[in-house]
Amino acid sequence: MLSNRAQVAASTPVKAPVSTRFKRLLKEIWSYRLSYLFIMPFMLCFIAFILIPVVAAVVLSFTYFNAIQAPTFIGWKNFQYLISQDLLFLKYALPNTFKFAVIVGPGGYIASFILAWLICQLPAKSRKWIALAMYTPSLTAGIAMSIVWLPLLSGDRIGYLNSFLLELGILDEPKLWVTDKAYLMNSMMVVTLWSSMGVGFLAMLAGILNVNPELYEAGRIDGMSSRLQEIWYITIPSMKPQMLFGAVMAIVSTFKAGAIGVELSGQNPTPQYAGHLIINHIDDYGFIRFEMGYAACVSVFLLIIMYLSNKLSWGLFGTKEDE
Repeated sequence: MLSNRAQVAASTPVKAPVSTRFKRLLKEIWSYRLSYLFIMPFMLCFIAFILIPVVAAVVLSFTYFNAIQAPTFIGWKNFQYLISQDLLFLKYALPNTFKFAVIVGPGGYIASFILAWLICQLPAKSRKWIALAMYTPSLTAGIAMSIVWLPLLSGDRIGYLNSFLLELGILDEPKLWVTDKAYLMNSMMVVTLWSSMGVGFLAMLAGILNVNPELYEAGRIDGMSSRLQEIWYITIPSMKPQMLFGAVMAIVSTFKAGAIGVELSGQNPTPQYAGHLIINHIDDYGFIRFEMGYAACVSVFLLIIMYLSNKLSWGLFGTKEDE
């Protein structure tokens, strides 16, 4: 009996003291010091501009903070007010944001894929110039707002869109495209879709171009007879990382949009809150009313929505190796 216990004791590994394990950890870290040196710039930026602001927002969301006095802890009162009493948020900001995100997010995402696929069918010489033309609006959105969209959507007769439709006889009188609540949201969607061909579009373009041509040949041998079958069974499965990246970028760009309504209408808040999004609600409480605690609460709510949307994208296009 004793011999069996002795054998079990001998076979059981003895844990090293905490100090010894800590020394081993420090030694291992020191052995990879050059690797840590290379990732240090990214880690410092990540901690300073992402981790610390997120933690600070979460902490402030449980406080009353007017940017002058010290924050006062109030528990869940901000969240209770947000989901039960803030009529401006419940009636305008939340529905407008979901309507905007549901149409612009998937719409821009699908349009990016279709345009990327069509461009890939063109000769290589003309492909790069058309891709540049599609990508340019995302770089010059601010300039195009004052040069293209404001004159185009002007509410008087000299506005390009009103003038064109009046000449065709489609309209009897000019429409207030950016100051009428019936048209403002639609105008915001059109302008945002126009400028949505950003890095997600380039990622999809690169993904389609990098699909192995031999897969298409094998598909034709196996009986594929249409381009739609090739896209569904070969192209999309072969470029899931690019599809995932495009989905994440579409979600982030859609939910963070907010200035577009103010820029188009020239009013803050937008006319009858027709273009009032969650970002506008955060700006309203944070930089106009200086209720930083409540603004942080709305920011945390938006962060949760974006996190759940990204999890959905990972579920659709992610793989086990990515998790």
